[in-house]
Amino acid sequence: MRPLAVLISAAAVALSSGLAQAQQVGEVGVDWLGNDIIVEAIKDPKVDGITCHVSYFDRGVVDRLQKGNWFEDPSDSAISCRQTGPITIRDIDFGEEGEEVFKQGISLIWKKQVVNRIYDKANQTLIYLSHSRQVQDGSAKMAISTVPLYGQEVVWTNGKPQ
Repeated sequence: MRPLAVLISAAAVALSSGLAQAQQVGEVGVDWLGNDIIVEAIKDPKVDGITCHVSYFDRGVVDRLQKGNWFEDPSDSAISCRQTGPITIRDIDFGEEGEEVFKQGISLIWKKQVVNRIYDKANQTLIYLSHSRQVQDGSAKMAISTVPLYGQEVVWTNGKPQ
């Protein structure tokens, strides 16, 4: 019974964080070393009707042993976001850095894969930026996807920003 309580507690913490949860929708083997490309669907927790698909490299055990870097995956990622239903925008951050929509570890301790949402008011567009974040030696590897709101029926629960 105790493992179930731990699982329920972990789920409650994940849900209360306000970040999206990823659902794996694809896995493609790329070589005989067990390296794979993982594809996950991420629904924006504050914008209904938007789904992002993120892909990243998942190193296999043989590759980890061969290259000696046991505890992390590469920083490379790709992202594509599209409207997948009626758009309703709740209380989002309008600052330059936007806000984190999704975060997951890609190393044993510090390295994270992150998706930020930024609102471009002048062009009526949601921008989704996938990148990695590290304590030191930050990576310049990133990918970007945009969802234009112009001409779309969008519901703003707190009113459209002026």
